Amino acid sequence: MKKNIILFDINETVLNLNTLKPKFKATFGNESVMATWFSMLLHSSTVCMMTGVKTDFATLAGTMLESIAARMDVKLSQTMRDDILSGFASLLPHDDIKQALAQLKSAGFRTVAFSNSSLKLISAQMTNAGLMEYFDDIISVEETGSFKPDPNVYKFAAKQLNQPLKSLRLVATHDWDTHGALSVGMRAAYINRSGTIYHPLYRQPDIYATTMEDIVDQIIKKNG
Repeated sequence: MKKNIILFDINETVLNLNTLKPKFKATFGNESVMATWFSMLLHSSTVCMMTGVKTDFATLAGTMLESIAARMDVKLSQTMRDDILSGFASLLPHDDIKQALAQLKSAGFRTVAFSNSSLKLISAQMTNAGLMEYFDDIISVEETGSFKPDPNVYKFAAKQLNQPLKSLRLVATHDWDTHGALSVGMRAAYINRSGTIYHPLYRQPDIYATTMEDIVDQIIKKNG
C-alpha cells in the first residue's frame, strides 16, 4: 500500500536552471542575469496572484525576459527570446535527483511533480530530463488561475490527489513555497540548493538538508 504522498517543486528543486546560463551569457554577456530574470519571474507571478491577474507562467517568463533586456539596453531578437524560453523545457535534473526519487518510490511513497508551469511544459520537462518514470502524477497550477504560494493552489493539489492536506508533504528549494505549504497544514522539506538562509519569519519545515538523498532519507525515517 502506498504511504504518504510527496510533492516536488520542479524548477530549481528538481531541475537545474544552470542549464540556461550559457544562453543568458550569449544574449546578455553575463550568465548571472539568469538568476535576476528568475527572481523577477517569481515576483511577477506573486503580484499577479495577489491582485487577481489571470495569466500563465510561460507568458510571465517571456514578459520578464523582455523587461530585463530593456533594462540592460539589450536588443532581444525573437530568435534569442525563443532560444532562452525553449530551453526551459530541456533543463537537466540535479545530479542527486534520480537516485533519490528511485529510493523514495522503492520505499512505497507516491511522488508528484507540482509546479507553477503549465501541464504541457511540466510534461515536456519530465520527458526531456528522463524523469517521467520517477513520478506517479503531474499537477500544474494552471487550472486554478493562480500560482504558488496561494493557499488555494495547495488545496487544489490535495483535491486532485483526493487526500487531506495534512497527509501531503512538499519538497522545495524555495522557502516561500515550503512556507506556503506549511501555512495550509501540509508538511514540508526544504532542500537548500543556493546556500542562502531560510527566511526566519516563515514557517519552518521539520526536514532540512542540502542534498536530495538526505531529504529522502529523512522522509523515509519519518514515514512521510
